[in-house]
Amino acid sequence: AGNTNVRMSVAKIVILNWNGVGHLRRYLPSVVQAAPSGVEVVVADNGSTDDSLAVLAAEFPTVRVVRLDRNYGFAGGYNRALAQIEADYYVLLNSDVETPAGWLGPLLDTLERHPDVAAVAPTLISWVDRSRFEYAGAAGGYIDFLGYPFCRGRILRTVEEDRGQYDDARDLFWVSGAAFCCRADVFHALGGFDDDFFAHMEEIDLCWRMQLAGYRVRIVPQSRVYHLGGGTLQTDSPSKVFYNHRNNLAMLFKCSSPGQRAVVAVVRPALDLLAALSYLVQGRADNFRAVFRAWRDFLRWHGALSRKRQSIRAARKSESRYIYCGSILLRYLLGRRVFGKLM
Repeated sequence: AGNTNVRMSVAKIVILNWNGVGHLRRYLPSVVQAAPSGVEVVVADNGSTDDSLAVLAAEFPTVRVVRLDRNYGFAGGYNRALAQIEADYYVLLNSDVETPAGWLGPLLDTLERHPDVAAVAPTLISWVDRSRFEYAGAAGGYIDFLGYPFCRGRILRTVEEDRGQYDDARDLFWVSGAAFCCRADVFHALGGFDDDFFAHMEEIDLCWRMQLAGYRVRIVPQSRVYHLGGGTLQTDSPSKVFYNHRNNLAMLFKCSSPGQRAVVAVVRPALDLLAALSYLVQGRADNFRAVFRAWRDFLRWHGALSRKRQSIRAARKSESRYIYCGSILLRYLLGRRVFGKLM
């Protein structure tokens, strides 16, 4: 099923799984059915302790399995798995993504036609409500000057209805790791995802490094997939708060220009303190502590991050043109909660 065009380049779909047997049974059949002829589907198992491996062997015999000895997180898991997988293009998919027929062709065609595009992605539509974008990446992402991510179709917690308003393919700052198609050689040349991140922000960090290395990142809305995802994240877990804060600070330290870094160093401590206090007022002491744990780890990483920054900045060929020169938080508080009203 799907696009059966013969390609000289080799693409492989790689799904990272950790104790996700329910997701595999529900979503993997669509991925296998929609995979173009010659495109192998691989599940990289992150040390699952549920029935994932037995179900894969019994119910999905055509799917290759790469077994990792323990849970290395999203970043480390993919890095270790992709080191064992040879391809020209990697198509990274979350285990809770449903793929319709023909979804992969436009992504691979874009990479074939544009050698300077390092990563592409489809539009993410909510699997639960297919009239709306999905929180994780919607129709492609940006960050503001202070490092806060947002998307075409999702500003902070406000997710828009899909009315075709973002159906244009374009370059932008980041695309979601939920459905992330990239050049294998660029992925490996840049060191892949940052292993230290474990989970959250690693795809934004990699997209930024791709742009600093002179490549483009592009959304291709002619391709659409359906993602269950985490909804609106109204119940932020302490671990999610911790990883998002810590990894965002690390990413900014490594990749930002000297001017942006100076502004962030002054403003972000105050904003993160306000965020922590807001959790405390809400009675969410675990999240309050998570913000301070994030800063503690970030400061402990200073030496390693300085070395990474030196390497990244020394090798840069360009700066990203897709950082929003303003504060998305301020715009949101002023009522501008739709992407189309930002620019």
